[in-house]
Amino acid sequence: MTLRLYDAEKDRKAVARIWREVGWIEDEKDEQGLDVFLESGRSLVAELHGEAECIVNTDPGTLTYQEEEIQACCVTGVTTSRIARKQGLATSVTAEALRLAAGDGDGIAILGVFDQGFYDRLGFGTGTYEHWYTFDPAQLKDVAEPRIPIRLTKDDWEEMHACRLRRRRRHGSVNILSPQLTRSETIWCTNGFGLGYREDSGQLSHYVWCSTKSPEGGPYRIGWMAYRSREEFLELLGLIRNLGDQVHSVRMHEPVELQMQDLLLEPFKRERLTKASKHEHRINAYAYWQVRMLDLHTCIAKTHLTSDDVEFNLILTDPIERRLPEKSAWRGIGGEYTVRLGGDSESRDGLTGGLPTLRASVGAFTRLWLGVRPATGLSWTDDLSGPEDLLAALDRALRLPIPNSDWDF
Repeated sequence: MTLRLYDAEKDRKAVARIWREVGWIEDEKDEQGLDVFLESGRSLVAELHGEAECIVNTDPGTLTYQEEEIQACCVTGVTTSRIARKQGLATSVTAEALRLAAGDGDGIAILGVFDQGFYDRLGFGTGTYEHWYTFDPAQLKDVAEPRIPIRLTKDDWEEMHACRLRRRRRHGSVNILSPQLTRSETIWCTNGFGLGYREDSGQLSHYVWCSTKSPEGGPYRIGWMAYRSREEFLELLGLIRNLGDQVHSVRMHEPVELQMQDLLLEPFKRERLTKASKHEHRINAYAYWQVRMLDLHTCIAKTHLTSDDVEFNLILTDPIERRLPEKSAWRGIGGEYTVRLGGDSESRDGLTGGLPTLRASVGAFTRLWLGVRPATGLSWTDDLSGPEDLLAALDRALRLPIPNSDWDF
């Protein structure tokens, strides 16, 4: 195996073949989207017998931790060809991608998973459940009477991306910085279109992006919404409601901090009436993203809690160490630390005598720090343990909003 940076001239055909084999692209239009996608960030390939057989894509981004921003590595693609399965290529290339990200100063990494378990070997821990709601848009309450919107197409990708970056963000939300990501997503959409509004200055203020394989009746898929205020959000819901004359169902990600059920008429009745149909009214929950710290000190320094200080020793294990060369300068963040969580949190290398000790994998500790689950719960189901008094103190200290990535990739 040769591990190296992606070379468009040499690898383009092989990478397109890999993506076809895994079912991520099908036709020439999809390949156009792939070309744009590959321009967005850094791609590493594993070469076997002179051809790329595995590719890992990463993009620069940020993650919001309460009111702070942390530089993030967004792993946007991991694909392996049919002939290279079970050779450890995806693990090795992803580990190298994370090593490079840590060298770039990224404090955290986040990715979407095909299933739980694979990325645990690289230190990732499971994020929170994300809710997807399918409903009849005509059943939305009278949320707002929208103005006549402007029409947006895939040609508006650059300003749509900028508007996404300006959207209302909450704890745990992610921004992917390259506009090529939004551009590729619009290319891959079937019958994609946007509806939105501009400010007097002409700048796009808020919009919704949709796609569908059945334009006449749906289902429609709401790819994403970008808004900054309650008024803008309700106006976009009004646009979705107005599709209900013809569209029988839409599927959308439940907005951060909100419950879509609050905004729907007779949701349980609609669920019973549409059960097992093409337009079934339902809500699904998936924990399909995972996250891990790349720099403990950076993440802890960004932590500002309103609780009393909690100080403890931390013995952290990081499985990525086994996946990187011994000569690598960064081999994960496993080690022994002293951590203080509070209004001004800090961490330092080494243990301190007299303090209680928390033992955790990097994935479990990242979940705790981000607020995915409390310390006591993680001690029951994940690789995290410590004295009961310390776990209880951490439960009280890390009472954080539910973290939602708010950007699917």
